[in-house]
Amino acid sequence: MALHAHLIIILLSTIVIVSYLFNLISRKTNIPSVILLIATGIGIQYISAYMGYTQQDVGKLVKILGAIGLIMIVLEASLDLKINREKIPLIRNSFLSALFIFFVSAVGIGFIIMQLLDVPFQNAFMYAVPLSIISSAIVIPSTEHLPSEKKEFIIYESSFSDIIGIMVFNYMLMQNVMSIRSAAIFTGNIFLAVAISAIATFLLIYLLTKIQINIKFFLAFAILALVYTLGEQIHLPSLLIVMVFGLVLNNIHFFIKGPVSKWIDTQNIGEVMTLMTSITAETSFLIRTFFFILFGYSIDVKMLMQEDVWQTGSVIVLALLCVRFLYLRLILKANLFPEMFLMPRGLVTILLFYSIPEEKSLGNFNEGILFFVVFVTSLLMMIGLLFFKKDKSILANQGMEAI
Repeated sequence: MALHAHLIIILLSTIVIVSYLFNLISRKTNIPSVILLIATGIGIQYISAYMGYTQQDVGKLVKILGAIGLIMIVLEASLDLKINREKIPLIRNSFLSALFIFFVSAVGIGFIIMQLLDVPFQNAFMYAVPLSIISSAIVIPSTEHLPSEKKEFIIYESSFSDIIGIMVFNYMLMQNVMSIRSAAIFTGNIFLAVAISAIATFLLIYLLTKIQINIKFFLAFAILALVYTLGEQIHLPSLLIVMVFGLVLNNIHFFIKGPVSKWIDTQNIGEVMTLMTSITAETSFLIRTFFFILFGYSIDVKMLMQEDVWQTGSVIVLALLCVRFLYLRLILKANLFPEMFLMPRGLVTILLFYSIPEEKSLGNFNEGILFFVVFVTSLLMMIGLLFFKKDKSILANQGMEAI
């Protein structure tokens, strides 16, 4: 039974309205909107099956929306970050946190998968990489009510985690990953990505400040998406390009100095920033909505009930929590709440998981483990935010009583 065109329009419009309501609910309750979106997708799957509609294969659409969503979400986050000398320790700590937690988690999960599934470590590590990446797509929209320092730490950490994870995943796609040649090519790609980031950023900002017509913003998005995709094709850490563009645009007077300032007019950058921020936020909201709805629609809920799924998934989540606890408490010596629980897996994890080539895939790895880890880490984030909100309200009440 095929869907009528008018019914599709009604369904799409309703999804956008419902997603907006979920955002309002999330602000009031700290329940991550992503959980509500995934649950809605699962609900649509069962309702459509009950009504006699054939379930569609949305795997390719999920990948496309995920790639675009990743660009928009990292851009949205970087457009909200300010750079100055006082924030250098914050940026350094968030980078080291992302780097340490990612690699220790990936190695630990790799050994867990190797032992439980009896597979070579290199293949197990390929699956461990996506599961070790914090999802900026989920955590960044949830940081709205956090204090500015905690919010910026989480934004930087999750963005760095995305970039590091994608870089390592691309490296693992290479042949003979343990060879010096592969390591040299990988290192060269990092420097190449930095150079392309600088060139692409200044060209895009030049376009935004020179072109007078309003369509220049989507032109910039199209160029950014094109550079990102071409970079991904040759295994460059292209997400770095997106992050650099947003950071430079939001800190234009910090970067545009000397001879370069003659080419780029920074006088109307405030208006450009306002429109860019608004359009980016609206677009990322729309793409994130449909990505997680479709992801929920594609989930086979029966997989989550299988014993090996929740057992293996629980061990992986416990390992992630232990690594994060050790780093935040013993090395960074930071407050554990709510940072310890802000480690959801999501968009990047899903994208990379479905990008594992057939020759490196594990036939006995249950896909339900991925769904379990994504769902449980999102629940943990919700718990952390709820406890943080509760602690703040208690402190506020104590303060009022003291007055």
